[in-house]
Amino acid sequence: MSDWLGLRGKICVVTGGGGGIGRATGLGFAEVGAGGVALLDTNLANAEESAAQVRAKGVRAMALACDIADAAQVRAAAEKVAAELGAADVLVNNAGILRPGALADVTEAEWHALMNVNLTGYLLCAQAFGAGMRERGRGALIHIASIAASNPQPWSGAYSVSKAGVLMLSRQLAYEWGPHGVRSNVVSPAMIRTPMSERFYTTPGVTEARSAMAPLRAISAPVDIANSVVFLASARASYITGQEILVDGGVSHALMGLMPRPGFDNRSNA
Repeated sequence: MSDWLGLRGKICVVTGGGGGIGRATGLGFAEVGAGGVALLDTNLANAEESAAQVRAKGVRAMALACDIADAAQVRAAAEKVAAELGAADVLVNNAGILRPGALADVTEAEWHALMNVNLTGYLLCAQAFGAGMRERGRGALIHIASIAASNPQPWSGAYSVSKAGVLMLSRQLAYEWGPHGVRSNVVSPAMIRTPMSERFYTTPGVTEARSAMAPLRAISAPVDIANSVVFLASARASYITGQEILVDGGVSHALMGLMPRPGFDNRSNA
């Protein structure tokens, strides 16, 4: 039972590994005995800090500066990981950016910036790190999307579209690469507190209002997402592919609770 998840010795690559979900995921792999963790980020100092925390758990780690929207940088990172840690067994596509704005106003530059990182970058990393997986006949891809991928929201047009693309990218990879033994799945967070979303929660009343929306009455933390990622990467998920795990505290199933129903409501228990 010491290797119940079957990840001991596996080489795991995490993009956006400098903090938040990426750092928590790298540490999650370390805690289950991964053979090595590569943390890619545009901010090398943050990635180095994550790598140091992984090494503190007795697991090999390396930090790499990498803009996943740049194909040449992604290929170079894949070659360096293979040379120093070994061939990747797991890829977690986590790096992402957020740019608020309505579709009526989004500029072409803003649109391309979001798509290049949040969607094209995921494909580039899948191609670079997944090539060896297909050759060896095994591997796992996990992509971080968002509840916004399936639920339109104000001032999030381009971001939501990019994350919706991640869902189909993962399903398509699952279909095309399944015969080669490579699985592809998505984890979609909702109302998570990370460095990217921290400014929302520093606004008075936002934490309380968001918590009240979820049946679990709580905001998620990066470790909540990391736990699902580690499971999907593991041997325990060996027959799961093309799927999405929504880590949202139940908020996606709380819509009917927003509709007033006189005589049926019990607001005192809210």
